Amino acid sequence: MQEIRAKFVESVVRTKDVTSFRFVPENKIDFTPGQFAQVIFDEQNRQNKDLNKYLSFSCDTGKSYFEVTKKLSASAFSDRLRKLLEADSVLFKLPLGNCVLGKDTSKVLFIAGGIGITPVISILEHTVNTQQSIDIKLIYSNWTEADIAFRKELDDWSKAAKNIEIIHTLVNEKPVTKGFKFGMIDKNFLNEYKDDLFKREIYIFGPPGMVNAMKKLCTELGVEESKIKAESFLGY
Repeated sequence: MQEIRAKFVESVVRTKDVTSFRFVPENKIDFTPGQFAQVIFDEQNRQNKDLNKYLSFSCDTGKSYFEVTKKLSASAFSDRLRKLLEADSVLFKLPLGNCVLGKDTSKVLFIAGGIGITPVISILEHTVNTQQSIDIKLIYSNWTEADIAFRKELDDWSKAAKNIEIIHTLVNEKPVTKGFKFGMIDKNFLNEYKDDLFKREIYIFGPPGMVNAMKKLCTELGVEESKIKAESFLGY
C-alpha cells in the first residue's frame, strides 16, 4: 500500500448518474483487478469520511492512466469529483482490498448490483486483454436498461470471448432487449443456476443490503461460505 499523487485527465459518462474519472499517476502503480483505492480530498483530516472515500478501479492494469468510477449524488465528495479540472492533482492511497481472483481460479460467478459492477469491469477487461480462459458468468442487476453502466464494454467482451457469459436482470421495467431477465435476484432466480453454483467461486459486489442478501441466498442453496467472497459499497 502506498500514497501517490495523480493528475486528473478526463471523465467518461457511463449513465445519467455514473461517471468514470481517469488519472495519470506520478509514478507507476501496481494493483490487482478487483482492488480499490481511497481518494483523499481532505489531506489535513484523514478521518473526514465525507471527502475521503473508497472507489474501485474500473480498468485493467498496465495503462498510462488508472480509472475509478462513481455513482454521483448530492454529496460533497461527488461535488468534488464533478469540479475536477484537467491536471488537478489528487492524493490516493492504494491498492486496497483482497476481493480478487485466485491464481488457480478456473470457474467464477460474479453477482453485481448497480455500481457494484466496477471491480468486475477491471477483472473482465484484464481477462480479455490477457486472453485468459477462466470460465466467467456474470449476473448483473439494475433498475432499468438505462442504468446499465459499461454496457457497450460488457456486450463487446461477451461477444469476443466465448468464456464470458453475462446475464442482465432488470428490477423496475420489463426489458426490451432479447435475453434480458425481469425481476430481483432472489432464491428462485439463483435456483435456475443451482447446479452451476457449486462448480464456481462466487464473488458478490454491491450495496451492503444486496451483498448480505446474496450471501444468505447462496448459503441457503448449499454453497460453502469459503467459496463466497464479497465487497460492499458504502456511501452511494
